[in-house]
Amino acid sequence: MTTNATTQNLFFERTGMDRDRVTSLVDDALQGADDGELFLEYRQSESLMFDDGQLKGANFDTAHGFGLRSVAGETAGLAHASDLSEEAIKRAAETVKTVTHGHGGTLAGPPSGTNVKLYDDENPLNCISFENKVELLAEIDAYVRAQDTRVKQVTVSLAGSWQAIEVMRPGGHVAADIRPLVRINVSVVVGQGDRMESGSFGAGGRAAYDQWITPESWQHIAGEALRQAIVNLDSVPAPAGEMSVVLGAGWPGVLLHEAVGHGLEGDFNRKKTSAFSGLIGERVASPGVTIVDNGTMDGLRGSLSIDDEGTPTQNTMLIEDGILKGYMQDRLNARLMGEKSTGNGRRESYASNPIPRMTNTYMLDGDKDPEEILASVKNGLYAVNFGGGQVDITSGKFVFSCTEAYLIENGKVTAPVKGATLIGSGPAAMKKVSMIGNNMKLDTGVGTCGKDGQGVPVGIGQPTLRLDDLTVGGTAA
Repeated sequence: MTTNATTQNLFFERTGMDRDRVTSLVDDALQGADDGELFLEYRQSESLMFDDGQLKGANFDTAHGFGLRSVAGETAGLAHASDLSEEAIKRAAETVKTVTHGHGGTLAGPPSGTNVKLYDDENPLNCISFENKVELLAEIDAYVRAQDTRVKQVTVSLAGSWQAIEVMRPGGHVAADIRPLVRINVSVVVGQGDRMESGSFGAGGRAAYDQWITPESWQHIAGEALRQAIVNLDSVPAPAGEMSVVLGAGWPGVLLHEAVGHGLEGDFNRKKTSAFSGLIGERVASPGVTIVDNGTMDGLRGSLSIDDEGTPTQNTMLIEDGILKGYMQDRLNARLMGEKSTGNGRRESYASNPIPRMTNTYMLDGDKDPEEILASVKNGLYAVNFGGGQVDITSGKFVFSCTEAYLIENGKVTAPVKGATLIGSGPAAMKKVSMIGNNMKLDTGVGTCGKDGQGVPVGIGQPTLRLDDLTVGGTAA
């Protein structure tokens, strides 16, 4: 992949920098290094929040800058600035040269090129006016309040960004990408007597706002938020103990993302701090469990034409039929492990180092009908939506809170429950999968993953799953 007119204009014509001189600076800065690059970024972002019947917040921001990185062995030095100028890059070059003092490395070759370009240059923030965005939020607020007299509070938010990047390597190798991203979210609080409950739902992806601001789309989003809140009004205390748990399709894949996905990232495995370290070729999950990380799917929140090192994203097999096949790699960890980058080198911004991160991580379909899975459980829990959770990468132990869950009694879904948490170990949980549905679904485009202080957008998904003997923390007396 080469540069395009948009990045050429943003990073060189607009700033007055000369591409050949900048290339020379990069060449000089990375002499003796094992790897490295100049990462150029331009980003526009906005957010609007409508709360309690009025616009409570509106922000618009433009940011640009560069990060120059030099890698020697396991050490990476990064110098960054918001000043896009040759002088600033020259100062950064002098700084990162210190990383290679006494190190005679051989520079790794550039990533393979690709003609794939997932997104065009259109900026989604310009598709509708600010006034129309505010009108839309007000319309959604009024719509939700009109649906049920128990609605006490409605919060509607709209957020979007447009990012252009260019990755320059010694010798003039360039890779560029354009990345739109939007999201709409609705939260609802309902009250009945002295009881208050809430629900939330959102959607988005890498496209313009158009797809999510049609009446059919936003009414579905608003309706789901309201439905969850009303369901929670009738919830009973969750039971506690070991039991069979059925995870719903789609967003419950967040448990898979946290409890298994992070443990399959290259850095944790190179350092042998993951529960999956050294287990390539061994069984780590039940037969039928197949998990991939796929950054190539057009429009999804975690999809990119290239990662933040310029490597094309790909569909990476992680676990196949329960057998561990590989890890997600950036260039640094792949080189040190004698492997190839899988296009998972990601960074939050130009001021961050790239590290191995997930894109869209999900489990593939099995062969069971979801109704058959539910009917197979005599007494257990059906977890449909999750909130926050905590995971220890080294042990794989996790704790996740359910925001929507139901009792399963004699194979039937019955009362909604409140206060349920799932407790266990990711590697152990994957071996407790006893039934896999045929209804794989991806989340609606709301996931953000945190690691080492950096947040990046991701996608998650799975079919309906039955896990046996999982520990449930509850609130029932």
